[in-house]
Amino acid sequence: MKTKQLILSLLVFLMASSFFISCQNKDKTKVKTDTEINEGEKNGKEYTSAYICPMHCKGSGSDKMGKCPVCEMDYVKNEKFKTDGHNHDGHDHDGHNHDGHDHSDHNHDGHSH
Repeated sequence: MKTKQLILSLLVFLMASSFFISCQNKDKTKVKTDTEINEGEKNGKEYTSAYICPMHCKGSGSDKMGKCPVCEMDYVKNEKFKTDGHNHDGHDHDGHNHDGHDHSDHNHDGHSH
């Protein structure tokens, strides 16, 4: 009877020890969450262009309306599209004419005015 009790106690001790040891030796590599993975993947032009494919097909996206080269769906306006703050909606861009508009607060590198 003492032998069975000793073996049982030893098994319980070994199981408890292995449990605590395995919990302390966690893999130190950080596992990315779904949010982190998705955020990292949203840097391509299929997410950042002015017009994007509703399916976010790889390599799609444009600065003007059109069709996705992969699935041939019509591009939609990207509500999350960020400009550099240089918005000229309704202004004449033929020849890039900005006469009569104060744009001193905008960066015009490469533009002559």
